[in-house]
Amino acid sequence: MRVALGIEYDGTGFFGWQRLSHGPSVQAEVEAALAFVADHPIEVTCAGRTDAGVHARCQVVHFDTVAERDPRGWVLGATTRLPRSVAVLWAQAVPDTFNARFSARARRYRYAILNRAVRPALDARFLAWERVPLDADAMHAAAQALLGEQDFSSFRAASCQARHARRNVIAASVRRQGEQVVIEIEANAFLHHMVRNIAGSLLEVGRGERPVGWIGELLALRDRDAAGVTAMPQGLTFIGPRYPSQWGLPPEVTL
Repeated sequence: MRVALGIEYDGTGFFGWQRLSHGPSVQAEVEAALAFVADHPIEVTCAGRTDAGVHARCQVVHFDTVAERDPRGWVLGATTRLPRSVAVLWAQAVPDTFNARFSARARRYRYAILNRAVRPALDARFLAWERVPLDADAMHAAAQALLGEQDFSSFRAASCQARHARRNVIAASVRRQGEQVVIEIEANAFLHHMVRNIAGSLLEVGRGERPVGWIGELLALRDRDAAGVTAMPQGLTFIGPRYPSQWGLPPEVTL
């Protein structure tokens, strides 16, 4: 039987999603918790791996099991075995043809920036910080150059292992919410550090150091060295993937 889960986590204390031999990972914690509930080893496949310090609002995974448990059993059983920074939101049986990674048609990220003179205290885990006043309208206008299928080499980490840098950005927005400036990007897939590299460049536009048209120029250059610095991980949250309605998954991950 194949089961899909929705998982949220605070990535602060982890080296990222992917299981590692040299540090704590969300995947290892989830697999250990599920193995306890199933009473056999479990290996999960996720919709999109996140880096060290990056959070997830609804990461989706699937796994195969011979154990028969109802959804409540998977949710509560696994969550009680997980650290307080990780929780299973929902569980659902899915066809064997469902794949958390390859069945997803889009993925969404949010980058949140506290824009005030004083650094954050209460929300320091979940917000980047910029003391210089930002022009969110200019950042939004600049972000529209990202739309469509393009080569995102200028926003690709040197360590990225993707076969190519072409990605299709479906939506990109920047808005101010009180003291916060929020960047949201939805694409079919993302390159390593792509959102943080975009955020670092949009911050330069927001501070008035670069013109609105600079983001479009960077895309044309296809040169990572020409773009802004990689923004800090604290502000980044993987909102979740999107799947066709045929899989019958919860509305927050359905197209």
